[in-house]
Order: sequence, then structure tokens, then C-alpha cells
Amino acid sequence: MDIDDVQIKKALVAFTIEKALLEMGEPVFQKVTEILKNDYNCYVPDCYDHPEYLKRVLADLYGNAHTAIISSIKENLREFSHQTPVQKFLVALE
Repeated sequence: MDIDDVQIKKALVAFTIEKALLEMGEPVFQKVTEILKNDYNCYVPDCYDHPEYLKRVLADLYGNAHTAIISSIKENLREFSHQTPVQKFLVALE
């Protein structure tokens, strides 16, 4: 995979995460991004390489309700889930 392809997939995943969080509400987006920054020194696009950070933050904040956000992310990435990097990201969120 070339650099451009990686960057495109990273942007796609970041957009999908942001969309799912914003669908839950602006405060959810703000809180998750704040914790990602403070606890892991990362931003939403970094979750492509470290989905475990996102999963941990969502589980810590919302308990079992975090599955609704993950389901939204999975649904929005479904048409790309056959691509290995996206598939690996989705599996890591489970």
C-alpha cells in the first residue's frame, strides 16, 4: 500500500469516527477528543493506528453504551470493510 492510500484510509476512518461522535452530540465529541489528547497524546486520526485508545476511552466514558458508537462507526465503514487496513481497525474495536 502506498502512502497516499494509507492517508486516504486514515482520513476516511477519522471522518467516520468524528461523524459517529457528533451524531451522539457535540459534548460527546468534545469529551472523547479531550481524553484522547490528555491520556494518549493523540487525535482522532491517530485512532486509525491505535483503535484500542478509542475503544478504551468510549468504554470508560459510556460503559456498555459505547457499543452504539462503535456500531455507528462499523455501519459507516461497511462498504470499505473488505479492505484489510479498515478490517483490522474494525476488528480492534470489537
